[in-house]
Amino acid sequence: MNYTKLSITSVILAGVLAGTAGYAATGEHPGTPEEEMRYKGAPVPIDPGAAKEQLTPGAPAISEDEFARAKTIFFERCAGCHGVLRKGATGKPLTPDITLPKGTEYLKAFIGYGSPGGMPNFGSSGELAQKDVDLMARYLQHEPPVPPEYGMKEIRDSWKVLVPVNKRPKKQENKYNLKNVFSVTLRDTGEVAIIDGDSKKIINIVKTGYAVHISRMSTSGRYLYVIGRDAKINLIDLWMKTPDNVAEIKVGMEARSVETSKYKGYEDTYAIAGSYWPPQYTIMKGDTLEPLKIVATRGMTVDTQEYHPEPRVAAIVGSHEKPEFIVNVKETGKILMVNYSDLENLQVTTVNAARYLHDGGWDSSLRYFLTAANKSNKIAVVDSKTSKLEALVDVGQIPHPGRGANFKDSKYGPVWATSHLGDDTISLIGTDPKGHKKNAWKVVRTLKGQGGGSLFIKTHPKSSHLYVDTPLNPDSAVSQSVAVFDLKNIDKPYTVLPIADWAKLGEGPKRVVQPEFNAKGDEVWFSVWSGAKQESAIVVVDDKTLKLKNVIKDKRLVTPTGKFNVYNTMHDVY
Repeated sequence: MNYTKLSITSVILAGVLAGTAGYAATGEHPGTPEEEMRYKGAPVPIDPGAAKEQLTPGAPAISEDEFARAKTIFFERCAGCHGVLRKGATGKPLTPDITLPKGTEYLKAFIGYGSPGGMPNFGSSGELAQKDVDLMARYLQHEPPVPPEYGMKEIRDSWKVLVPVNKRPKKQENKYNLKNVFSVTLRDTGEVAIIDGDSKKIINIVKTGYAVHISRMSTSGRYLYVIGRDAKINLIDLWMKTPDNVAEIKVGMEARSVETSKYKGYEDTYAIAGSYWPPQYTIMKGDTLEPLKIVATRGMTVDTQEYHPEPRVAAIVGSHEKPEFIVNVKETGKILMVNYSDLENLQVTTVNAARYLHDGGWDSSLRYFLTAANKSNKIAVVDSKTSKLEALVDVGQIPHPGRGANFKDSKYGPVWATSHLGDDTISLIGTDPKGHKKNAWKVVRTLKGQGGGSLFIKTHPKSSHLYVDTPLNPDSAVSQSVAVFDLKNIDKPYTVLPIADWAKLGEGPKRVVQPEFNAKGDEVWFSVWSGAKQESAIVVVDDKTLKLKNVIKDKRLVTPTGKFNVYNTMHDVY
């Protein structure tokens, strides 16, 4: 990319942002690992055309066509970091009160060359043409276009019961061992593959929303809930002769999380989904997805006490101690304990944690919820029995545990582990305040893995191994393999399993992602995730021997990512 036409001032500014002008031209980001860069900025599945345009007096001229193009670029490349309203998330705020004083030349340098704080070098890398860099510099000085709200009318209009409850099976009509069935996300086709874990055969390919983020089970194990990034939820009845959709609903324009009621007496009664846009959560009937209650999450942040208009709902878990959903609100750093025993008089306990809350899971007792505040480099611990914050634990750079991993350390007792996006460490946190009080809510051991870029870590109560993936690591040898630690000899060097090599695929990135155990705990499944037009696979490993057991290949397995075993998901086994 040729930037010789930039003013001397712009080049100097780019150098200041980057550390030196020479650094800027390389596109490197000191202090920001490439694996973190790979994680940021996923496209926002909101139609840019639905966002209302607002021109700002005093801002640079921009035509209607240019504004429309800039909206699309921002939603596809920038909103994941900076937020739809540009108020800041993992990226800095980019509202006109900040951008107008900077001016077009400064912003062109910033967009073109990036920054050491993690801003990609869109210009010098060639990702954006010079005219688009100029366009985005002008666009960012105008008020951000606001997508429409999505309330009860819109949600109810999207709601469909495809098979009424009274027309559904009274008992299981198929002969599958449902405890060992897997729901596998097919990211780029908007589907999930329902796979029989015993035979390794695909039972059905079910149409869903775009890029399913998570699959959750009803407490009974009958109903499977999946939610796409486009906020569409599908309810799948596993009792049908061929499991398929029985209801669907769209709870917003972008979302990540769905969960079901688990407390005794409320099994299968309610479902909840959290939205990125609008920032809210929706409570529904468990067997039909009928929407019952919508609650907004806009409010003040836990640290600076500033109002945030776009606090997205991240992970949600169902409490085993009370009739409560535990809801992570990312940008405000608050954890909400939502009591569903009386929806008309909803009681919500707010627990102040840290920004920016993302994913997490239970300790082995199912009492304590441990969740990543990823940009704060902390794990927040909530006691679901008292509905209070137990601790904030400092860990490595950008923890990303998935649900985490529980096991008993030979020296420190019960621990929960997280890996990290930003470094190669695995943090082990003590979780037994009664039996091992001095170790509780502290990092008792730090392991070194293959590298940064980890998304998931996994073990099983019947396993003596800990599996750590690294799909976002820039080294293909690392992203295409997994590290395995021997829990009986935790200080020993890890073993590397060449999962992608075992799959014997053709060209493609072949990122190995998300270990998931079968119901018995003697097999581990891995997705080998390539491009939408390239062959992917699922590799099954024998947990006892760490040898290849099966490779599942099928032309319908397009971009497989997350996998969720029915039994383990029902019982929060990880």
